[in-house]
Amino acid sequence: MKLLSGAIAAVDHGGSLGRASTLFPHAPQPFVDLSTGINPHSYPLFDLPATALSRLPEAGQLRELAEIAAAAYGAPSAMHVAAAPGTQILLPRVASLVRPGKALVLGPTYAEHARAAAIAGHAVAEVSNFDALAEANLAVLVNPNNPDGRVIEKPRLLDLAARLRAKGGLLVVDEAFMDVGPIEQSLAGDIGAGGIVVLRSFGKFFGLAGVRLGFALTDPLTSERLDAQLGPWAVAGPALEYGIRALSDAKWQADMRQLLARDAGRLDTLLGRFDVPVAGGTSLFRYLSLAEASTLFSALGERGVLLRHFAERPQVLRVGLPGNEAEWQRLEGALAGWAAQREDAPRESSR
Repeated sequence: MKLLSGAIAAVDHGGSLGRASTLFPHAPQPFVDLSTGINPHSYPLFDLPATALSRLPEAGQLRELAEIAAAAYGAPSAMHVAAAPGTQILLPRVASLVRPGKALVLGPTYAEHARAAAIAGHAVAEVSNFDALAEANLAVLVNPNNPDGRVIEKPRLLDLAARLRAKGGLLVVDEAFMDVGPIEQSLAGDIGAGGIVVLRSFGKFFGLAGVRLGFALTDPLTSERLDAQLGPWAVAGPALEYGIRALSDAKWQADMRQLLARDAGRLDTLLGRFDVPVAGGTSLFRYLSLAEASTLFSALGERGVLLRHFAERPQVLRVGLPGNEAEWQRLEGALAGWAAQREDAPRESSR
């Protein structure tokens, strides 16, 4: 068990091009940003009605969004859905659903869960053993996990939820990447008994992170409680418009899953050509574990290709998908440059 005494401190994340420019000031621009798990093939943009910007969002639109989200994610009904301006804003609110106690996060994983639990007043620790989560008042895991893609099977999750519920605890399952995961392992359809909150992210799969839209799927009383905390007009007009249209578009979603699977296979092949082993991930990102991870991160960054590195785990990297042929070519060229540099290194050291 890893105690997280400084869990409230700000967390470094991928996707910061300003930070990338500071780290690699001489890199060719623009960066090929592969540091996030956001779909590079975004849902098609469309013209918004003027009222999406000029008027406050209508309650009827929010109800419509909740109904569509429930159908898309497999929740029992719209009453089981709380919509928010991104799942990030939900994290401390969800952690506050149980009184301060012992929060355990299954890690390594997305660091904001521990920070949110600490903000909510919990004593937070990270555990690597799933069974240890039963000792918590608040248990949190990401499924599929970020960054390694680990999946915990539904029967184990339901058993854990029952054990926590029996003592007034809460299980939080962050399914931010379940759009490209094994949907049969989702807990979205099992939230009615209480004691479970499932988080779903809109921006990652639909490639519209800037829209800021996310959902908590839970029992109706808890959903109502979260709605009350968020207050009126929590979801902006443009987010309502995009959420309603994109979540209703089943064909786009099915076609996109196929495209992402093909792109992920292409990425595996490309990395394999340069002897970079893929240790896990989803079809939105690949997880690398290798001794040369820091060198690879720096070599590609200097060539304008940004990967996600983890300061506390220097041997691992996460690699997102290039969005077009030009980005694929830049990634291939950067890998080739790193490989040549790696081959030359022993010769230089022997001189």
